[in-house]
Amino acid sequence: MQAWHPASWQQKPATQQASYPSAEALEIVLAQLAELPPLVTSWEVESLKQQLAAAERGEAFLLQGGDCAENFSDCSSPIITNKLKILLQMSLLLIHGLNRRVIRVGRIAGQYAKPRSAESETRAGVTLPSYRGDLINGPEFTAASRLPDPVRLLRGYGRAAMTLNFIRALSDCGFADLHHPENWNLDFVQHSSQAKEYQQVATELSNSLRFMEALIGSDNSEINRVRFFTSHEGLHLHYEQALTRRVPNRDGYYNLSTHLPWIGYRTAALEGAHVEYFSGIRNPVGVKVGSGMSAEFLQGLVTRLNPERESGKLILIHRFGAGAIGTQLPTMIETVRRTEVPVLWICDPMHGNTESTQNGYKTRRFDNILAELGQAFDIHRRQGSVLGGVHFELTGDDVTECIGGARGLDEAGLERAYRTQVDPRLNYEQALEMAMAIVRRA
Repeated sequence: MQAWHPASWQQKPATQQASYPSAEALEIVLAQLAELPPLVTSWEVESLKQQLAAAERGEAFLLQGGDCAENFSDCSSPIITNKLKILLQMSLLLIHGLNRRVIRVGRIAGQYAKPRSAESETRAGVTLPSYRGDLINGPEFTAASRLPDPVRLLRGYGRAAMTLNFIRALSDCGFADLHHPENWNLDFVQHSSQAKEYQQVATELSNSLRFMEALIGSDNSEINRVRFFTSHEGLHLHYEQALTRRVPNRDGYYNLSTHLPWIGYRTAALEGAHVEYFSGIRNPVGVKVGSGMSAEFLQGLVTRLNPERESGKLILIHRFGAGAIGTQLPTMIETVRRTEVPVLWICDPMHGNTESTQNGYKTRRFDNILAELGQAFDIHRRQGSVLGGVHFELTGDDVTECIGGARGLDEAGLERAYRTQVDPRLNYEQALEMAMAIVRRA
């Protein structure tokens, strides 16, 4: 069997890859990327792996959330800050309700590529390549915009670097200080029906922290600085390879474009390029799993992605839909258990519940999302397993993309602020409501 190396995926069938008009231009850009500094460090990656191992044991809880796809224009102070605020608010509710450490992982600083169901798109008799995310091409329906451009890989790296720099600056300056959750209030959260409950939890936690510090006579620097980790779907394998490096005093290769890359449901072929690439990196890795995956396939997948049976290494992100999870998840849990490979189970209750309205809006119903999530907790509990986290597509912005929630958003209401270019996201209010639901069901 051929030894793994960062380019060994190129010997396997690769799906969902961009078709560039010039291979030479692509190679020039990739050579430049390979010389640029890493975006994250191996120390951060290993720290996350240790925390994920704790989540496997039920001692911590993973909150992974963010946009379905980032745009380069999202690299702005208000947008980044709002994303952090909603994750901080949700984590505060989870810490208070679960009495567990919460691991905050954003779908941020790299979620610039998206898989597509078709290679091309036709409008008014004109056919052009599909929009594959800002890392590949542009959303405008013109031949120039839709042509894959390798220079966008450098732009994506730059946007990711600037986003990470701002996140780290906010964390270091005390923005994420648990003593002052009032810093995280979104301008429009005061209108939310969840605001009163959230403010009560925030006040209780702040008072508890001050009480404990008064007892021990000092403050806790770990509480003053909340750590964030980043994640994205490792879809564009040339980009991921260019940022895969060896580091001093550690074995193996690390993907240093992000802390936690994951494989999407469409690219999880056992003999495919994505599984080949992910099988060799030292990062913790996630993979979306769901309906249609046989027992043989699942067992092969977990052993390929975690060959050393390392705790904190492999995350299985299950996505079924509210109507299918009850019959399919129990079998999946037992199938994976027979491999004796440690995994962290988390629930993605979004993707299996996507539908389209009569007006053509792609949406998800809050009640279906909540139903799948509730069933996931119940099933894992009955199976003697641990549901150690959740994976949401959400935003800190005041959007109207998912139907339902406390305000009862209906199909007609989607038109007010439907802004996503790919998949519908929970808005800030629905995200807070979901965090409260997790506390009630966990």
